[in-house]
Amino acid sequence: MTTFNHPTPPTRRCTLAATLLAATAALLPTLPATAQDYPTKPITLVVGYPPGGSTDLTGRLVGAELSTRLGQPVVVENLGGAGGTIGAQKVAAAAPDGYTLLVGSSNELAIAKLVTPRTVKYGPASFTPIGRIGSQPLVLVASTGAGVKNAQDFVALVKKNPGKFSYGSSGVGTALHLAGEMVKEQGGLFMTHIPYRGVAPLTNDLVGNNLEFGVFVLSSGLPHIKAGKVVALGTTAAQRAPATPDIPALAELPQFKNVDIESWFALMGPAGLPQPVVARLKKALDETLQSPAFRQKMAAAGSAVAAPGGDLQKFWDQEIAKYTQIVRYAKIEE
Repeated sequence: MTTFNHPTPPTRRCTLAATLLAATAALLPTLPATAQDYPTKPITLVVGYPPGGSTDLTGRLVGAELSTRLGQPVVVENLGGAGGTIGAQKVAAAAPDGYTLLVGSSNELAIAKLVTPRTVKYGPASFTPIGRIGSQPLVLVASTGAGVKNAQDFVALVKKNPGKFSYGSSGVGTALHLAGEMVKEQGGLFMTHIPYRGVAPLTNDLVGNNLEFGVFVLSSGLPHIKAGKVVALGTTAAQRAPATPDIPALAELPQFKNVDIESWFALMGPAGLPQPVVARLKKALDETLQSPAFRQKMAAAGSAVAAPGGDLQKFWDQEIAKYTQIVRYAKIEE
């Protein structure tokens, strides 16, 4: 007996098509956005520090510019704690849809994993690099009671009295700590590192002449330098900072010619961010970096703006290699 397959009635075909269409529509929000339709809702910009610091200021300036260029609100979320790593971890674990981004600094993006590998659960593979935003040099300072006026005096004094003097930073494993260790290594200096719980107590001891030397982020140290409460010995970037052309770079001295360390800021997304979304964000960031108003505001905060279109991944790899060497020299361990 022959069996015939009867065609599906028109009504049933319509029902099946409608069901399939509805199922497909339900999946659409999870599919990668295209450059044309992204973004369609507010973006959260995570900053892993409390309000008021250099990373927070950078995040707010960038957020305002991105909001204008992307046509959606960009809301800064301050998620302070653990040297910026709590905020970074949130973004690393976020959905890769372009609606949760990070303005991170060198501390949590390049240093934290090296000094606290058991605590920090993310790494470079946890993020999609979008672009560098800018950087800010650090500055080596002396208390007024240390009796030195410049970097030459500093080197002579410490070499004459090995182990007698100390320098302070805002904490173990911070960029400030690593800058101090870089100065020690390249200058052949024997000094003791004193970690403080933040910049405020470090400042108090320097201003009060309870500590001889210290390292600040330039924007944090500049008010005290201008007020004559501490003495600037040199900045830590390869060249003098545009914001303080009167303060020499330590690299101008032969023994410190390879001193080049800054606190830098970058825009990141979670790993797996769709390429069209990355391209849209890169375009908006590059336009931001070329904005005269943005550049002026960053300069006023002591920061230099990165060049548009740079290779963040290559820069990031180079920075991690640099910090790895310092961490090994200083034997910084968790």
